[in-house]
Amino acid sequence: MSRFDADDPRERRKLFADAIAAHRTRASAFLTLEADHDPEIDGEDSPAPWVQFAESTFNLDVDDEELTALNDLVDDFPAFRIDQLESPEEAEGTNVRITARSDANRLAAFADRVFLEVYGRDDGYRAWVTAI
Repeated sequence: MSRFDADDPRERRKLFADAIAAHRTRASAFLTLEADHDPEIDGEDSPAPWVQFAESTFNLDVDDEELTALNDLVDDFPAFRIDQLESPEEAEGTNVRITARSDANRLAAFADRVFLEVYGRDDGYRAWVTAI
């Protein structure tokens, strides 16, 4: 894998699929995908949205509104299921773990839709593979 960002929908999904394949080939602990920070969506002091993937599990943090959108999205992927929700008292959101056993392309499509439908990015958002 030699490129680490993309802002075209087709190229983003290819980037995500390549990162998932590299993660599996390298047997790395996890991979992290991140969207560019958008102060209008994320807030000035909030971090950019991210999604981690390890083995067959997605891990992400969401607020209540995003959790509702995530539940709707998971319904579109019958082989995926939300396995764990953690909402520590000191945190403002919920950490979600989703079991997702599928091929790299389907996993990539899901990750892209998380950024679009859960985190409110537009179709031309820039995504980064920040860790493999």
